[in-house]
Amino acid sequence: MPSSSCYTQVNEGRRLLDIRRIYVEPAAAEPPRGKEILERFPEAERIEIEAHDHIPELYGDEANVARWVRIKTEALVLGVKKSLTARPNGRSSDFIAPSTANGCAMACAYCYVPRRKGYSNPITVFANIDKIMGYLGRHAGRQGVKPEPNQVDPHAWVYDIGENSDCSVDATVSDNVRDLVDLFRDLPNAKASFATKYVNRDLLDWDPQGRTRVRFSLMPAADAKLLDIRTTPVADRIAAIDDFVEAGYEVHVNFSPVVVRDGWLEDWAELLGQLDDALSPAARAQLAAEVIFLTHNDRLHEVNLGWHPKAEEVLWRPDLQQPKRSQTGGWNVRYKTGHKGRYVTALTDLVAGKIPYCRVRYAF
Repeated sequence: MPSSSCYTQVNEGRRLLDIRRIYVEPAAAEPPRGKEILERFPEAERIEIEAHDHIPELYGDEANVARWVRIKTEALVLGVKKSLTARPNGRSSDFIAPSTANGCAMACAYCYVPRRKGYSNPITVFANIDKIMGYLGRHAGRQGVKPEPNQVDPHAWVYDIGENSDCSVDATVSDNVRDLVDLFRDLPNAKASFATKYVNRDLLDWDPQGRTRVRFSLMPAADAKLLDIRTTPVADRIAAIDDFVEAGYEVHVNFSPVVVRDGWLEDWAELLGQLDDALSPAARAQLAAEVIFLTHNDRLHEVNLGWHPKAEEVLWRPDLQQPKRSQTGGWNVRYKTGHKGRYVTALTDLVAGKIPYCRVRYAF
């Protein structure tokens, strides 16, 4: 008889995704991966499109704000990744790998991906995984041995494979993520890495052998309830850390995004205590963290006002934030210079006091 955790995983997946329409580039239906994805959702309506990033009824239509979550639940886009580039990074990873997906079934109120897609961002999955993997293997091979340690990793070149999506959710749609975990397991000088807010226990059977780093994103429960829409509860993410370490993953945490509000530091102290109580010696021994304070955007602010205005009461704080013109012409807002430095110091000092074994890789 299947365990209760199996039932929970299946029910959680159904809550996130009930695919009824698949928008398909013709070229994406040809590779084996494209055929597998279409076969996985046999009852879904198929809509032929010219390009995965130009679908007027999904992207750029302001009326879609009212259907924000419904579109994420019911729509899937199947495309081909045309530009294969590994971009230098230096914070979360050494390189950002070419995406095998973008968009997400979850609906975090602060997510930057919707800024690029307009008023909706369902999952787009790329079918040409073989070409992406071939490119990554060749790119890693050209790097050779990492010449010296850095804050990303002391030995391996680290590739972020989930910059524009959540790989744990992507793995419910296709085998792209599993193929990448398998690829990096066999690369002697490189690791995969991705951040996630979703506990997908199917990943525990993949045998990564330490070559994939999972970064569980954490924030106080009060913030998560308001901002982390459709994600796995924070307590369940914390509870999964030991299991993922035991399964062969390197597990780090992202304290992200840090939202400044009344009582924020006290709530972070409580969260760090919960984390400390939950971790095994093995998990503690390999733990590291990234600390990322909130960056918000005027265009996403307008979108959120149409579907989740309560979130904007803590995300959009002109009294605490300063604007900066973005490369795309909008305005990004961050906590004011001077004040932010004090916030960062306060939280990193708290981390050092509550969980001193956790190295902070970077904080900003």
